[in-house]
Amino acid sequence: MPRTALRICPLCEATCGLTLTIEGATVTGARGDREDVFSQGFVCPKGAAFGALDADPDRLRTPLVRRDGRLREATWEEAFDAIAAAVPALVREHGAQSVGVVLGNPNVHTMAGHLYPPLLLKALGTRNLFTASTLDQMPKHVSSGLLFGDPFAIPVPDLDRTDFLLLLGANPVESNGSLCTAPDFPGRLKALRARGGTLVVVDPRRTRTAKLADRHLAARPGSDALLLAALAHTLVEERLAAPGALRDQIEGFGELAEALARFTPEDVAPACDLTAVEIRDLARDLAAAPTAAVYGRIGSCTVEYGTLASWLVDVLNILTGNLDRPGGALFPLPAAGPRPRTAGSGKGFTLGRWHSRVSGHPEAKAELPMVALAEEIETPGEGRIRALISIAANPVLSAPDGRRLDAALAGLDFMVSVDPYLNETSRHAHVVLPPPPPSQSAHHDFAFNGFAIRNQVRYTRPAVPLDADRLDECEIHARLVLAVSGMHGTAGPAAVDELAIQATLGKETADPGSPLYGQDPARLAGLLTGENGPERRLDLMLRLGPYGDRFAGATTAGTDPQAGAGPAAEADSGTAARPGSGATAHPGSRTAAGSAPAGGSAGLGLERLLAHPHGIDLGPLRPRLPGVLRTRSGRIELLPDPIAAELPRLRAALAERPAGLVLVGRRHLRSNNSWLHNVPALVGGSNRCTLHVHPADAERLGLADGGRARVTADGGSLEVPVEVTDTVRAGVVSLPHGWGHDRPGTRMAVAAAAPGVNVNQLLDGRLLDPLSGTAVLNGFPVILTPLP
Repeated sequence: MPRTALRICPLCEATCGLTLTIEGATVTGARGDREDVFSQGFVCPKGAAFGALDADPDRLRTPLVRRDGRLREATWEEAFDAIAAAVPALVREHGAQSVGVVLGNPNVHTMAGHLYPPLLLKALGTRNLFTASTLDQMPKHVSSGLLFGDPFAIPVPDLDRTDFLLLLGANPVESNGSLCTAPDFPGRLKALRARGGTLVVVDPRRTRTAKLADRHLAARPGSDALLLAALAHTLVEERLAAPGALRDQIEGFGELAEALARFTPEDVAPACDLTAVEIRDLARDLAAAPTAAVYGRIGSCTVEYGTLASWLVDVLNILTGNLDRPGGALFPLPAAGPRPRTAGSGKGFTLGRWHSRVSGHPEAKAELPMVALAEEIETPGEGRIRALISIAANPVLSAPDGRRLDAALAGLDFMVSVDPYLNETSRHAHVVLPPPPPSQSAHHDFAFNGFAIRNQVRYTRPAVPLDADRLDECEIHARLVLAVSGMHGTAGPAAVDELAIQATLGKETADPGSPLYGQDPARLAGLLTGENGPERRLDLMLRLGPYGDRFAGATTAGTDPQAGAGPAAEADSGTAARPGSGATAHPGSRTAAGSAPAGGSAGLGLERLLAHPHGIDLGPLRPRLPGVLRTRSGRIELLPDPIAAELPRLRAALAERPAGLVLVGRRHLRSNNSWLHNVPALVGGSNRCTLHVHPADAERLGLADGGRARVTADGGSLEVPVEVTDTVRAGVVSLPHGWGHDRPGTRMAVAAAAPGVNVNQLLDGRLLDPLSGTAVLNGFPVILTPLP
């Protein structure tokens, strides 16, 4: 008989709750969980295809070990024996920096990807960490670190209560949002307009999101920072800046006004391909809205001035008084995150604490730019990366100049890949460790709850029992930590979790500021619940988190888990910050914004969470300043020195004009980077690797719809099918990323049948946002040549 089970979808940042239909051990259907406290039944095509992804016949079941130059099936013991024999020996001979670690985007969609990489890096002692962040979101981490002292203090737009939303470089109707976890993002945008709010979209393409907007500004790609600077200048010049309650928490207001003095709308408009009137009108509308939020994402991050654009997004929220207030942009408070800190000065955020060996790229958030990986492998000398551990990453497709990286990976002494597929990157590994399908894994969203538009907590245990020949993903990671640290065969994977628990409790009980100060760590560890090490660690994080029971049962009656963040935390957290905001709960919500959280919030731990299988609603986001701040001054540092030093370079961009076409990427609703191209239900239709060209450009260049063209840039050239469409503005062409599944030695039959081309091969990796090390993947010049 078929049965049902709950599972949080791991396929994008929306984290929707699913109800799976299961026959035997096979997922035969997936629909939205209507009782989920966050997503309330919403599901997108990716989530609906959960079963097809879960049962993909190309998923690896057993480890692969390279023997005699070929990857062959092996036992789990053979795989970990090979790692334990190779990696520690390389470290002993060549030092810790001879090992590099690459973390791909799917890591933040799994529990294992959050819990174990920090332990792996500590065991290895390497600083050679490369992640997908420098291909995506690092500018936002850097700007938040400089403004607020914490790179993870990223405010998100209060979608359900705002009156005015300005989106730049974002297409959440297709992507479901990013650094803004919001199930049914399209429905929330429609609700914004239905309640009389305004949506403005800045994008060189008329995306599905732009089609919903009240106003669409098709600005020139890469000009986001200039536009935002002109908006901020206008607010100051026309005396529209009104930080309100933030006034006493910011420093550098006068210096900011002076730094932006030359970014007038009249100066900036030509570089943006907008009019000065359009820019001034937008600034005035932003200032006049009862509540407003500015939100920029990948299109404004993966450009030459990505960090400046990310910084200016929050500057605008600050200048309009919309940061840290309902209806504006607020800081989430995740249940498994750190408890609120006492307001005051902190350590601040520093860039460039070390640099890459070859090109001297500065680190950001303890990471080096992904574009530096190939040269760090191929360049001889002390500190050369000889071994690589790649976890859920496919940089051959996701990073610039995949051909160079492809060749570099082939020259490694040893490589480990944790990946369910033999893909363009993992095919180079000496050992491949395949995690089980998502139905056989537990799930809690550590990362995305930190960016969620509503505080809530959910956890789902595996929907299907683990196959006898597979290892749990957390166990794979724990065994990997043991293997690289020389403990293979001397301790079991549970020891890794217990050591992590002991370290956390030891720190808490020794901290005079902790509620556990002076208590016995061993006694506290004995109180943890859970069926395994990962669940015990989750229980610990929940108990120590802002809603946790601190091992003492329910918190004191009346205690507000979001309190203690300073005076601003006492501001109204109801449905409106001021009269006329028009704020309402999301359509279909059973818990109106500001009402008591379903199931309560105090005294949280794993057992309480398990008693609420559809999750616990912890209420709307509320003001948290100044408790969020970790700057040295204890205030918002409005014009940090690294930002001030970059502004002259931005001013120089006022004189720059592209001589020809520029290229931007694009999202597809049924795609997520390179992950999902092996699922038949998610390939085809509009999800195609074609080059979008405006009719005027097509006519000028002699390109025909359905024909082919050669696209050439600094990194190389590609031959692509042409799709003539007016959804992209003149002077701009668009090609999706994540494609190029045409390399030999992979095992992804569906993807290989419709491989597409790798847009990142057009780049050679030299173009970077200097503050964050993020690759410039959008707005770079290309040349088009028609092909017969």
